[in-house]
This record gives sequence, structure tokens and C-alpha cells, in this order.
Amino acid sequence: MTGSEASPSFRLAYVPGVTPSKWVRIWNERLPDVPLTLLGVTPAEAFGVLRDGRADAALLRLPVDGDDLSAIPLYTETTVVVVPKDHLFAAAEEVSPEDLADELVLHPLDDTLGWERPPGRPALERPATTGDAIELVAAGIGVLAVPQSLARLHHRKDLTYRTLHDVPQSRVALSWPAAEEAPDLVEEFIGIVRGRTVNSTRGRRAEESKGRKAEKTPKKPQGGGRSGAGASRTGGRPATGGRGAGGAASRGRGGKPRRRS
Repeated sequence: MTGSEASPSFRLAYVPGVTPSKWVRIWNERLPDVPLTLLGVTPAEAFGVLRDGRADAALLRLPVDGDDLSAIPLYTETTVVVVPKDHLFAAAEEVSPEDLADELVLHPLDDTLGWERPPGRPALERPATTGDAIELVAAGIGVLAVPQSLARLHHRKDLTYRTLHDVPQSRVALSWPAAEEAPDLVEEFIGIVRGRTVNSTRGRRAEESKGRKAEKTPKKPQGGGRSGAGASRTGGRPATGGRGAGGAASRGRGGKPRRRS
């Protein structure tokens, strides 16, 4: 099981466009003795690798298909339209769905935006993959709406992209097999992607760190007493220094003895 001593490594799957490099670097700094193995998968494969145990967690796009997987949203991606560099849209800063009305808008089978029908004119056939759709755009056949990360992933010198507003957006999440409590190593990675510090992370390593700190912290003396000057006090009053019962109280002003009547 993940997080147990029998599984000293952490296997993280991720879909195209998601870049886990920053989180992997932090993992390696915090848990240098627990190797993190990356597994690139297609969106269609992402849920399967979690269910069959090939990955302990996955960075994928919502929604999650089924109640047997847990997920926490991480961020929302900007949607862009990919066009040839000599396209009219290349001169604009952003594009609206209405601008696409006369365009042939490609809708690949691995679409990540979740819309039933994109704006614009539909193609006769849907490309099998986003990569295939990019090739068609480069050939001058239509335009393509995708998350910005996928536009960057499939970057070509003859293509560009512009922000497409008021359309569906893709949400990236961290997912793992559902359980009453996330496994230790999954909890460690949750802390990293959520930006928790080492001290605030709620995983196994955080508990070990707290235990070490508790062992090093000296215990305070019991009873509330103080050593040194405080030890010379009796009943909370200064010691008389060997004077009699009258002591300083038997002297009048100026330190002169009083006459007894």
C-alpha cells in the first residue's frame, strides 16, 4: 500500500499539458529517500491507472468518472483558440465565441473542455486526438479551441493562439483512489501542491518531525518555583537576613532607634 514501508516509492501519473516539475522538485527536496516516478498517460487512461494500482495519484482534468476516486481541484486553465499565424485572429488580443461563427471549429475526440458542440461550423469528422487537430489547423483546415497548456504543448512556428473568453474552461485536479483517509505519501503530495510548508504538512514526515522536536524540547521545572534569588524567599516575602522579630520595623525614621516608654 502507498505510504507503507513495503512501498518506498510514489508513482504519479499526469495527462498531457500538465507540468508537475515544480512539485516534483519540492518532493525531492523534502523526501529525498522516497523516489517519485512519473507516468505520462492519456486522458482516457488516467482513471484506469489509479483503479488498477499502476499509479498512487494522478494529475488529471475534471470531472472524475466515479465515486471510487477522490479529487481536489488545483487550478483552472485559460481556454485559447489555435490558428495559423497569418489568420485574422492573430491580430487580436482575444476572441469571443461570436467571432468563431463563420469558422470551421475542430472538435477532437479527446476534447478536454467538455462541451457538446463548440461554437462555429462543425467539421464533417472529428479528429481522433488534439495532436491530429493541430495538424489540420496547420494545414489551413479549421481552428481549434483548447486549454492553453495544450496549445503550448503542441506549439508550432506556423501557429499561434489567442485567449477565447466566455467558453468552458478545463480544471486540473489531483486524484487518488477513494479511502476514509488518504495514504501517507498521497497526503505528503497534497501538502506540496497546496503550498503547505514542511511544518504544516499533515503527512507521515510531518508527524516524525514533530516527534523529533518534542524530544529536543527541555521540560520546564514543576511547582512554579524559581532558583537563585527566588529561593531565598519564604512565603513570598524577602528573608530577614537574621534580624529579630522587630528587625527594620523597630527603627524609626533616619534609622535611629526609638526610645521605649
